[in-house]
Amino acid sequence: MTVDGGESGRASGTLEGTILRGREFEPVEGRVAFEDGEITAVEETSVESDRIVLPAFVNAHTHIGDSIAKEAGEGLTLEELVAPPDGLKHRLLREATRDELVAAMTRTLSYMERAGTAAHLEFREGGVEGVEAIERAGAGSAVESVVLGREETAAMERADGFGASGANDADFDRERNATRREGKLFGIHAGEVDASDINPALDLDPDFLVHMVHAEALHLDRVADKGVPVVLCPRSNAALSVGLPDVDALFERTTLALGTDNAMVNAPSMFREMEWTAKLSDLPAREVLAMATVNGADLADLNCGVVAPGRDAKLLALDGDSDNLDGVRDVVRGVVRRATVDDVERVVL
Repeated sequence: MTVDGGESGRASGTLEGTILRGREFEPVEGRVAFEDGEITAVEETSVESDRIVLPAFVNAHTHIGDSIAKEAGEGLTLEELVAPPDGLKHRLLREATRDELVAAMTRTLSYMERAGTAAHLEFREGGVEGVEAIERAGAGSAVESVVLGREETAAMERADGFGASGANDADFDRERNATRREGKLFGIHAGEVDASDINPALDLDPDFLVHMVHAEALHLDRVADKGVPVVLCPRSNAALSVGLPDVDALFERTTLALGTDNAMVNAPSMFREMEWTAKLSDLPAREVLAMATVNGADLADLNCGVVAPGRDAKLLALDGDSDNLDGVRDVVRGVVRRATVDDVERVVL
Protein backbone atom coordinates (compact mmCIF):
# COMPACT_ATOMS: atom_id res chain seq x y z
CA MET A 1 0.00 0.00 0.00
CA THR A 2 1.34 3.43 -0.93
CA VAL A 3 0.42 6.96 0.10
CA ASP A 4 1.01 9.77 -2.41
CA GLY A 5 0.94 13.50 -1.88
CA GLY A 6 2.35 13.76 1.61
CA GLU A 7 2.54 17.07 3.42
CA SER A 8 2.43 19.16 0.23
CA GLY A 9 -0.82 17.56 -1.00
CA ARG A 10 0.19 18.26 -4.61
CA ALA A 11 0.27 14.79 -6.14
CA SER A 12 0.15 14.17 -9.90
CA GLY A 13 -0.60 10.99 -11.85
CA THR A 14 -3.45 8.67 -12.81
CA LEU A 15 -5.51 5.89 -11.25
CA GLU A 16 -7.25 3.25 -13.35
CA GLY A 17 -10.04 0.85 -12.51
CA THR A 18 -13.71 1.08 -11.60
CA ILE A 19 -14.22 4.73 -10.72
CA LEU A 20 -17.00 5.73 -8.33
CA ARG A 21 -17.71 8.95 -10.20
CA GLY A 22 -19.41 12.11 -8.96
CA ARG A 23 -21.89 12.61 -6.15
CA GLU A 24 -23.88 9.56 -7.26
CA PHE A 25 -20.78 7.31 -7.03
CA GLU A 26 -21.62 5.89 -10.45
CA PRO A 27 -19.29 2.94 -11.15
CA VAL A 28 -17.56 3.50 -14.50
CA GLU A 29 -14.55 1.76 -16.01
CA GLY A 30 -11.82 4.26 -16.72
CA ARG A 31 -9.14 6.44 -15.22
CA VAL A 32 -8.79 9.50 -13.03
CA ALA A 33 -6.11 12.00 -13.98
CA PHE A 34 -4.80 14.45 -11.42
CA GLU A 35 -2.14 17.12 -11.55
CA ASP A 36 -0.64 19.31 -8.85
CA GLY A 37 -3.18 18.05 -6.31
CA GLU A 38 -6.30 18.57 -8.46
CA ILE A 39 -8.44 16.13 -10.43
CA THR A 40 -8.20 17.18 -14.07
CA ALA A 41 -10.26 14.46 -15.77
CA VAL A 42 -12.41 11.39 -15.19
CA GLU A 43 -12.19 9.38 -18.41
CA GLU A 44 -14.61 6.54 -19.16
CA THR A 45 -12.58 3.98 -21.13
CA SER A 46 -11.60 0.33 -21.16
CA VAL A 47 -8.76 -0.44 -18.75
CA GLU A 48 -7.09 -3.55 -17.38
CA SER A 49 -7.31 -3.01 -13.65
CA ASP A 50 -9.24 -4.50 -10.76
CA ARG A 51 -8.89 -1.36 -8.65
CA ILE A 52 -11.86 0.44 -7.18
CA VAL A 53 -11.23 4.20 -7.03
CA LEU A 54 -13.29 6.39 -4.73
CA PRO A 55 -12.90 9.66 -2.84
CA ALA A 56 -10.87 9.52 0.36
CA PHE A 57 -12.93 9.75 3.52
CA VAL A 58 -13.86 12.74 5.66
CA ASN A 59 -14.23 11.72 9.31
CA ALA A 60 -16.70 14.32 10.55
CA HIS A 61 -16.24 13.88 14.31
CA THR A 62 -13.14 12.83 16.24
CA HIS A 63 -11.45 13.19 19.60
CA ILE A 64 -7.99 11.88 18.74
CA GLY A 65 -6.32 13.44 21.77
CA ASP A 66 -7.84 10.51 23.62
CA SER A 67 -5.38 8.25 21.79
CA ILE A 68 -3.34 8.24 25.01
CA ALA A 69 -6.05 6.16 26.72
CA LYS A 70 -7.27 3.54 24.25
CA GLU A 71 -9.67 1.09 25.90
CA ALA A 72 -9.38 2.77 29.32
CA GLY A 73 -12.37 2.95 31.64
CA GLU A 74 -14.13 -0.38 31.20
CA GLY A 75 -17.47 -0.39 32.98
CA LEU A 76 -17.68 3.39 33.42
CA THR A 77 -20.74 5.36 32.38
CA LEU A 78 -20.45 7.95 29.63
CA GLU A 79 -20.38 10.74 32.21
CA GLU A 80 -17.70 9.00 34.25
CA LEU A 81 -15.66 8.43 31.13
CA VAL A 82 -15.80 11.70 29.19
CA ALA A 83 -17.80 14.43 31.01
CA PRO A 84 -15.80 17.61 31.68
CA PRO A 85 -13.98 18.47 33.84
CA ASP A 86 -13.39 15.29 35.85
CA GLY A 87 -14.32 12.40 33.56
CA LEU A 88 -11.55 9.83 33.20
CA LYS A 89 -10.40 11.09 29.83
CA HIS A 90 -10.01 14.65 31.09
CA ARG A 91 -7.96 13.45 34.06
CA LEU A 92 -5.74 11.40 31.77
CA LEU A 93 -5.33 14.32 29.40
CA ARG A 94 -4.21 16.57 32.27
CA GLU A 95 -1.76 13.93 33.49
CA ALA A 96 -0.15 13.36 30.09
CA THR A 97 2.89 15.36 29.03
CA ARG A 98 2.70 17.42 25.89
CA ASP A 99 5.11 15.07 24.13
CA GLU A 100 3.04 12.02 25.10
CA LEU A 101 -0.13 13.64 23.80
CA VAL A 102 1.48 14.69 20.51
CA ALA A 103 3.07 11.28 19.98
CA ALA A 104 -0.25 9.48 20.50
CA MET A 105 -2.12 11.76 18.10
CA THR A 106 0.67 11.38 15.52
CA ARG A 107 0.25 7.61 15.59
CA THR A 108 -3.53 7.92 15.16
CA LEU A 109 -3.15 10.29 12.22
CA SER A 110 -0.75 7.81 10.64
CA TYR A 111 -3.38 5.07 10.93
CA MET A 112 -6.08 7.36 9.51
CA GLU A 113 -3.85 8.17 6.54
CA ARG A 114 -3.25 4.50 5.75
CA ALA A 115 -7.00 3.85 6.13
CA GLY A 116 -7.83 6.42 3.45
CA THR A 117 -8.96 9.42 5.48
CA ALA A 118 -8.34 12.77 3.81
CA ALA A 119 -9.59 15.00 6.63
CA HIS A 120 -11.19 14.92 10.04
CA LEU A 121 -13.15 17.37 12.21
CA GLU A 122 -11.53 17.33 15.62
CA PHE A 123 -13.13 18.51 18.86
CA ARG A 124 -9.86 19.44 20.58
CA GLU A 125 -9.69 19.66 24.36
CA GLY A 126 -7.08 21.68 26.25
CA GLY A 127 -7.80 25.19 25.03
CA VAL A 128 -5.09 26.92 22.99
CA GLU A 129 -2.47 24.41 24.16
CA GLY A 130 -4.65 21.58 22.88
CA VAL A 131 -4.93 23.25 19.48
CA GLU A 132 -1.16 23.74 19.37
CA ALA A 133 -0.64 20.05 20.25
CA ILE A 134 -2.68 18.77 17.32
CA GLU A 135 -0.94 21.22 15.02
CA ARG A 136 2.35 19.63 16.06
CA ALA A 137 0.95 16.12 15.64
CA GLY A 138 -0.30 16.89 12.14
CA ALA A 139 2.77 18.73 10.91
CA GLY A 140 4.04 15.72 8.95
CA SER A 141 0.69 14.17 8.10
CA ALA A 142 -1.19 14.24 4.81
CA VAL A 143 -4.48 14.12 6.75
CA GLU A 144 -6.08 17.56 7.08
CA SER A 145 -7.18 18.38 10.61
CA VAL A 146 -10.13 20.77 10.83
CA VAL A 147 -9.71 21.72 14.47
CA LEU A 148 -12.55 22.98 16.64
CA GLY A 149 -11.15 24.34 19.89
CA ARG A 150 -12.89 23.84 23.21
CA GLU A 151 -13.02 25.26 26.74
CA GLU A 152 -12.15 28.87 25.87
CA THR A 153 -12.94 31.39 23.13
CA ALA A 154 -9.22 31.90 22.50
CA ALA A 155 -9.01 28.29 21.32
CA MET A 156 -11.64 29.04 18.68
CA GLU A 157 -9.67 32.07 17.56
CA ARG A 158 -6.56 29.92 17.08
CA ALA A 159 -8.49 27.04 15.46
CA ASP A 160 -11.07 26.55 12.70
CA GLY A 161 -14.02 26.96 15.04
CA PHE A 162 -15.49 25.80 18.34
CA GLY A 163 -16.70 22.34 19.37
CA ALA A 164 -19.11 22.51 22.31
CA SER A 165 -19.54 19.63 24.72
CA GLY A 166 -23.31 20.03 25.11
CA ALA A 167 -25.90 22.67 25.93
CA ASN A 168 -26.44 21.29 29.45
CA ASP A 169 -22.76 21.79 30.32
CA ALA A 170 -22.51 25.55 29.85
CA ASP A 171 -23.91 28.63 28.12
CA PHE A 172 -22.19 28.74 24.74
CA ASP A 173 -23.77 31.98 23.45
CA ARG A 174 -20.45 33.84 23.57
CA GLU A 175 -18.63 31.13 21.63
CA ARG A 176 -21.43 30.88 19.08
CA ASN A 177 -21.42 34.62 18.53
CA ALA A 178 -17.65 34.59 18.17
CA THR A 179 -17.66 31.84 15.55
CA ARG A 180 -20.42 33.57 13.62
CA ARG A 181 -18.51 36.83 13.70
CA GLU A 182 -15.31 35.13 12.49
CA GLY A 183 -17.06 32.96 9.90
CA LYS A 184 -15.89 29.77 11.62
CA LEU A 185 -17.56 26.45 12.38
CA PHE A 186 -19.64 25.85 15.50
CA GLY A 187 -20.58 22.26 16.29
CA ILE A 188 -22.17 20.84 19.43
CA HIS A 189 -22.94 17.45 20.94
CA ALA A 190 -26.69 16.92 21.36
CA GLY A 191 -29.00 14.10 22.32
CA GLU A 192 -26.25 11.65 23.21
CA VAL A 193 -27.40 10.65 26.71
CA ASP A 194 -30.98 11.95 26.59
CA ALA A 195 -33.08 14.54 24.76
CA SER A 196 -32.76 17.36 27.30
CA ASP A 197 -29.96 19.23 25.54
CA ILE A 198 -31.30 19.08 21.97
CA ASN A 199 -33.60 22.11 21.96
CA PRO A 200 -31.05 24.40 23.67
CA ALA A 201 -28.42 23.19 21.20
CA LEU A 202 -30.71 24.01 18.28
CA ASP A 203 -31.41 27.43 19.81
CA LEU A 204 -27.73 28.22 19.21
CA ASP A 205 -28.21 27.77 15.44
CA PRO A 206 -25.15 25.49 15.17
CA ASP A 207 -23.47 24.60 11.91
CA PHE A 208 -23.91 20.95 12.83
CA LEU A 209 -25.02 18.64 15.62
CA VAL A 210 -23.27 15.46 16.75
CA HIS A 211 -25.00 12.21 17.84
CA MET A 212 -28.78 12.88 18.13
CA VAL A 213 -29.35 9.39 19.53
CA HIS A 214 -32.42 10.46 21.50
CA ALA A 215 -34.02 12.81 18.99
CA GLU A 216 -37.81 12.92 19.25
CA ALA A 217 -40.40 14.02 16.69
CA LEU A 218 -40.23 17.68 17.77
CA HIS A 219 -36.45 17.70 17.44
CA LEU A 220 -36.56 16.04 14.04
CA ASP A 221 -38.98 18.71 12.82
CA ARG A 222 -36.75 21.48 14.16
CA VAL A 223 -33.68 19.96 12.52
CA ALA A 224 -35.56 19.82 9.22
CA ASP A 225 -36.83 23.40 9.55
CA LYS A 226 -33.38 24.74 10.32
CA GLY A 227 -31.56 22.50 7.86
CA VAL A 228 -28.92 21.61 10.44
CA PRO A 229 -26.64 18.72 9.38
CA VAL A 230 -26.09 15.89 11.86
CA VAL A 231 -22.93 13.85 12.36
CA LEU A 232 -23.64 10.30 13.48
CA CYS A 233 -21.23 8.08 15.44
CA PRO A 234 -23.12 4.79 15.90
CA ARG A 235 -20.15 2.63 16.95
CA SER A 236 -19.29 5.05 19.73
CA ASN A 237 -22.91 5.24 20.85
CA ALA A 238 -23.03 1.45 21.07
CA ALA A 239 -19.70 1.20 22.88
CA LEU A 240 -20.82 3.78 25.46
CA SER A 241 -24.25 2.15 25.89
CA VAL A 242 -26.26 5.29 25.19
CA GLY A 243 -28.41 3.77 22.45
CA LEU A 244 -28.36 4.09 18.68
CA PRO A 245 -29.58 6.91 16.43
CA ASP A 246 -32.60 6.45 14.18
CA VAL A 247 -30.56 6.79 11.01
CA ASP A 248 -33.49 6.51 8.63
CA ALA A 249 -35.61 9.13 10.43
CA LEU A 250 -32.71 11.57 10.56
CA PHE A 251 -31.89 10.95 6.89
CA GLU A 252 -35.43 11.94 5.93
CA ARG A 253 -34.95 15.33 7.64
CA THR A 254 -31.41 16.50 6.96
CA THR A 255 -27.92 15.84 5.63
CA LEU A 256 -25.97 13.22 7.56
CA ALA A 257 -22.24 12.68 7.94
CA LEU A 258 -20.24 10.04 9.81
CA GLY A 259 -17.60 10.28 12.53
CA THR A 260 -15.69 7.75 14.59
CA ASP A 261 -15.79 9.91 17.76
CA ASN A 262 -13.61 9.05 20.74
CA ALA A 263 -10.29 7.29 20.11
CA MET A 264 -10.59 5.77 23.59
CA VAL A 265 -13.34 3.45 22.42
CA ASN A 266 -13.04 3.34 18.61
CA ALA A 267 -10.35 2.86 16.00
CA PRO A 268 -10.81 5.79 13.58
CA SER A 269 -11.81 3.55 10.66
CA MET A 270 -14.43 4.92 8.32
CA PHE A 271 -14.78 1.45 6.81
CA ARG A 272 -16.09 0.16 10.14
CA GLU A 273 -18.36 3.18 10.57
CA MET A 274 -19.90 2.72 7.13
CA GLU A 275 -20.52 -0.98 7.69
CA TRP A 276 -22.24 -0.33 11.02
CA THR A 277 -24.39 2.44 9.58
CA ALA A 278 -25.39 0.42 6.52
CA LYS A 279 -26.44 -2.55 8.65
CA LEU A 280 -28.32 -0.40 11.16
CA SER A 281 -30.40 1.35 8.52
CA ASP A 282 -32.29 0.87 5.29
CA LEU A 283 -30.26 3.50 3.45
CA PRO A 284 -28.85 2.72 0.01
CA ALA A 285 -25.10 2.11 0.02
CA ARG A 286 -24.53 5.27 -2.03
CA GLU A 287 -26.07 7.39 0.73
CA VAL A 288 -23.86 5.81 3.37
CA LEU A 289 -20.78 6.37 1.22
CA ALA A 290 -21.82 10.02 0.84
CA MET A 291 -22.03 10.27 4.63
CA ALA A 292 -18.40 9.13 4.84
CA THR A 293 -17.10 11.42 2.09
CA VAL A 294 -18.80 14.36 0.41
CA ASN A 295 -21.29 15.21 3.17
CA GLY A 296 -18.50 15.69 5.70
CA ALA A 297 -16.50 17.64 3.14
CA ASP A 298 -19.45 19.96 2.46
CA LEU A 299 -20.03 20.46 6.17
CA ALA A 300 -16.44 21.71 6.62
CA ASP A 301 -16.30 23.52 3.23
CA LEU A 302 -13.57 21.20 1.94
CA ASN A 303 -13.01 20.69 -1.79
CA CYS A 304 -12.79 16.90 -1.61
CA GLY A 305 -15.14 13.95 -1.13
CA VAL A 306 -16.04 13.56 -4.83
CA VAL A 307 -14.21 12.10 -7.84
CA ALA A 308 -14.84 14.92 -10.31
CA PRO A 309 -12.73 17.46 -12.23
CA GLY A 310 -11.82 20.51 -10.19
CA ARG A 311 -11.96 18.65 -6.88
CA ASP A 312 -8.87 18.10 -4.77
CA ALA A 313 -7.11 14.84 -5.62
CA LYS A 314 -7.91 13.11 -2.35
CA LEU A 315 -8.41 9.56 -3.56
CA LEU A 316 -8.52 6.01 -2.32
CA ALA A 317 -7.83 2.91 -4.43
CA LEU A 318 -8.95 -0.51 -3.21
CA ASP A 319 -7.77 -3.87 -4.53
CA GLY A 320 -10.93 -5.21 -6.12
CA ASP A 321 -9.19 -8.58 -6.55
CA SER A 322 -8.43 -9.00 -2.85
CA ASP A 323 -9.66 -12.16 -1.15
CA ASN A 324 -12.28 -10.01 0.55
CA LEU A 325 -13.59 -8.07 -2.47
CA ASP A 326 -13.21 -10.66 -5.23
CA GLY A 327 -16.66 -11.65 -6.48
CA VAL A 328 -18.49 -8.53 -5.26
CA ARG A 329 -21.48 -7.98 -7.58
CA ASP A 330 -22.41 -4.46 -6.42
CA VAL A 331 -19.25 -2.38 -6.17
CA VAL A 332 -20.64 0.46 -4.05
CA ARG A 333 -22.34 -1.96 -1.68
CA GLY A 334 -19.08 -3.92 -1.43
CA VAL A 335 -17.11 -0.80 -0.53
CA VAL A 336 -19.61 0.27 2.12
CA ARG A 337 -20.46 -3.04 3.77
CA ARG A 338 -17.41 -5.24 3.19
CA ALA A 339 -14.18 -3.33 2.48
CA THR A 340 -11.55 -2.87 5.20
CA VAL A 341 -8.21 -1.15 5.55
CA ASP A 342 -6.60 -4.43 4.41
CA ASP A 343 -8.11 -3.84 0.96
CA VAL A 344 -6.44 -0.42 0.57
CA GLU A 345 -3.89 -0.49 -2.24
CA ARG A 346 -3.11 3.21 -2.68
CA VAL A 347 -4.02 6.48 -1.02
CA VAL A 348 -3.59 9.84 -2.76
CA LEU A 349 -3.67 12.80 -0.38
